[in-house]
This record gives sequence, structure tokens and C-alpha cells, in this order.
Amino acid sequence: MILLKKPLYFLGFCLAFWLNLLSSNGGFLMILPNLFQGKIIWPEKTSATFASLNGNLDRRVELDQKVERGSKRYKAMLSIMASKLSYENINFVSSVLHNHWKMDLLGFYSCWNGYQKQRSTEVIVIKDTSTDPNLIIVSFRGTDPFDADDWCTDLDLSWYEVKNVGKIHGGFMKALGLQKEGWPKEVNIDQTQKETTLYAYYTVRRNLKEILEQNPTSKFILTGHSLGGALAILFTAVLVMHDEEKMLERLEGVYTFGQPRVGDEEFGKFMKDSLIKFDVKYERYVYCNDMVPRLPFDDKTLMFKHFGACLYYDSFYKGKVEEEEPNKNYFNLLWVTPKIMNAMWELIRSFVIPYWKGGEFREGWFLRCFRVVALLIPGLPAHFPNEYINVTLLGDLPDSHLD
Repeated sequence: MILLKKPLYFLGFCLAFWLNLLSSNGGFLMILPNLFQGKIIWPEKTSATFASLNGNLDRRVELDQKVERGSKRYKAMLSIMASKLSYENINFVSSVLHNHWKMDLLGFYSCWNGYQKQRSTEVIVIKDTSTDPNLIIVSFRGTDPFDADDWCTDLDLSWYEVKNVGKIHGGFMKALGLQKEGWPKEVNIDQTQKETTLYAYYTVRRNLKEILEQNPTSKFILTGHSLGGALAILFTAVLVMHDEEKMLERLEGVYTFGQPRVGDEEFGKFMKDSLIKFDVKYERYVYCNDMVPRLPFDDKTLMFKHFGACLYYDSFYKGKVEEEEPNKNYFNLLWVTPKIMNAMWELIRSFVIPYWKGGEFREGWFLRCFRVVALLIPGLPAHFPNEYINVTLLGDLPDSHLD
């Protein structure tokens, strides 16, 4: 993957630049007229209008005003919207929070991975003052498909074992801030090398403590999509390992979307007991044939296990609470035909959903291209944040979970 780092980055940049060029100039048909008239708008990667690939797949930036503030559905919706927002640059994030959400940006961190020697873990911290008490949202960025460092994190299946806790995905722990000597409760920050000591767990924990001290009634949420979801629940695990009881008492819940497996069965039991002890809600959302929650495999070789209830939704956004998502390891020949049939329905649905559910659910041409690809690779677009946004807005689950 290291050899592919520069080619991947270049490919991703070119694709994002082209998509933003189109959106900034009114679409493909307006590119040449604008160029000849000297009116063409060239995208700037750090501008407040430059959207990531996820931002181009789903252009929604508004929070649904029909959802009651402070409700369970609101917290789920806000969590996935914050998870999607974490893929964007700081100016884009600031603009959305200020102009659309009317919320405060308390932190935008690019954190150091000591094993990769890169600042490859990104986190945003948001304050929602519309709820009583105020709500702090900590959102970890997921995997950028054109970032080789993220892929190295995902594919590092080495175990990190903690006595009386269990075995945990080594790549995810390293991204969170694992030290060479393990997980000391504190690390010394060398001010002369501050950039390379900005570890995600320690940085977020330190700043979150300050925020909670300044806002004594506030609660906080941990959230993330894909890799970000894994980091969110593992952040909780390290808080437990470090006996951060005061922080855990202020933790409203952990909301993850398309989260991969993060540990073995022993770790799952440790986490279930800890979440019950501190009364922390753990909402693990899985949409239909999303491939990522079914990885790494739950088998005799890899031995990864999910824990906690799975909030599973089908392609009609009908939800149910399961111990495990159907077809738990994804690559099962019995599921090939049903997955292809479902991909065909999702392609059809992309054209009818604005008339069925409302104009705000309209899908663009870029997402529809992936719908076509899904006829060959079912489960690819099922992982995109737009499906999880739809799940939180349209999803049907027992009242105890969302209403």
C-alpha cells in the first residue's frame, strides 16, 4: 500500500477536483461556456465549498428540522451527519456549522499515528447548544478510499492483547494513539515536537475534559462512520481501561455507522459489561448489504466478534434489532443472487425515492454510477454515509430505540 500512496492520492485529488469543478460551474454542460466567457470557477481544495468524495456522493448539509431536538432520533441523525462532515476540510466544516447547523466547532484535529509516522487520524468536536443540556459531539473520520495510510490501518489485523480485557484490532489501536509501551494513562507532550505527539486518544480526552469542566451539565456523544466508528467505540474502551469514571458518567452514547469488528469475544464481553456498568448506550447501525460491518471475518482463523445489539435496516429502511447482521461474513455463495437482486432494486429506488419519500432524498449521477457498479459488487454503495442518513430519517424501529 505504501507504494500506492502517491498514485492513490493523485487519483483521489483529480476525481474530487473534477467533481467540484462540475458542481461549482453548474454541471458539465456549463464548463465550456464558462471557460470561453472567462467565468469559470476553479475549485480550491481548502475552500469552504470544496467537498470530499463523500460530500459529492451526498450533498445534504442541513439537519432535518422535522426531527425533534434532543430526541433519540435526533441524536442518531446528528451523529451520522457529524460523521459525514468529518471527511471535509476545516473551512467546509466551519461553514456548515456556522451557516446551517448554528453550532460551534470546538476542535478539528489531525492526529499522529506513531507507527505510520503520519498525521492520519482526524477528529472533529462540535457543540450543540440547541439541546438542554448542551451536547458535545466527538466524530472520528472514517476511511478515505484514496488514502493509503487509512488502508494500512484497516488491513493491519495484528492483535493487541490486554490482560482481562481481550484482543483488539492492532491497526485501529495504533490509529487511536497506542504507544510503544502500550496504553499509559498519561503521555508527556514534547512542546518542541508537538505535531508528532498529538495522539488522537490523549488529545481528544484532554480537550474533552476541559470542555466538560467549562460546561458542567453537558453530555457528550462519540460517533463515526466506517473506521471512524471503530475508533469511537475503542476510545470508550480505553476510557474504561484508564478508569475515567467521571468522563464515562458524562458519555451520552456511542453511535457507529458501518463499523467493522474491533476485537475478539473476550473483548466483546468486557465491553458489554462496561457499557452496562456506566449506563452508556451503544447504537451500532448496519445498512443492508454493507460489506464493512462484516469484516474482519468472524471465523475460526481471525476470531473477530461484534458485541452489543445490531440495528439492522433493509433496503426499504425497515429496521430490526439483531445480535448479528445477516450473512455475517459477507462472502457466502447462497447470498450472491439475493445481493444482486437487492442492488437492482436500489438502482431503481434511486430514481423513485424523491417521489416516494421526498425531494431531499434525491440522488445525483455520481451516486447512481456506484449503483450500477453494485450490480457487479453488491454492498459497495451500501457503505456510503447517505444510506445511514436515510436510515436515521426514514428508518422504522421499535419505539424504545428511535422515538
